[in-house]
Amino acid sequence: MPIQSPIYLVVSGDSRLAANQTCWDAQDKLEQALSKALQSLGHTIKRAHEYNTTKKHGFIDSQRMGMKVFASLPSDNVPLIVAEAVWQYSHHVLAGLTTHKGPILTVANWSGQWPGLVGMLNLNGSLTKAGVKYSTLWSVDFTDEFFLNKLKEWLENGTIQHDLSHVRSLKECKQIPNNLEEIGKKVAQDILKNKAIMGVFDEV
Repeated sequence: MPIQSPIYLVVSGDSRLAANQTCWDAQDKLEQALSKALQSLGHTIKRAHEYNTTKKHGFIDSQRMGMKVFASLPSDNVPLIVAEAVWQYSHHVLAGLTTHKGPILTVANWSGQWPGLVGMLNLNGSLTKAGVKYSTLWSVDFTDEFFLNKLKEWLENGTIQHDLSHVRSLKECKQIPNNLEEIGKKVAQDILKNKAIMGVFDEV
């Protein structure tokens, strides 16, 4: 089913004011580029939360703020893009995304300077674990053919199908050498016993 405008935009950021202020310029440039890409395909985007002139950034910077933003949407069926140019804390928006019924697209920049892609992958992992349906896209400048074609696919269908021809079942892979299997078992046993901090808010 084709997506109708406006498409709502939410932007999760850091919890630290200084980090959000430092990173805002990169996020703003991403949003402008994304807006142009959508306009070229006949669609408009609307921010679900405004730029804060006091804080000097437009990020969702807390879990409570994220809940308020999602509660303020006109309905839970509106199309939604979560765009990330920098590092973000997934719990800012995860609660709202778990109950959102409209199509969700996560988008990130591909930059050696800004970790937007890392932030988006963190969010994608949280969404996958929570069983939330979503599509995902990335780009350097949001003008490349791959990005525009896949964005058009999302606008027309509400989902994106990526090429997974390189993926194969683990059963088809070569047997793991005994010495490496033993190392893997020891690492797994150590994590189960002693635990390890592997990421922000990760429960492993």
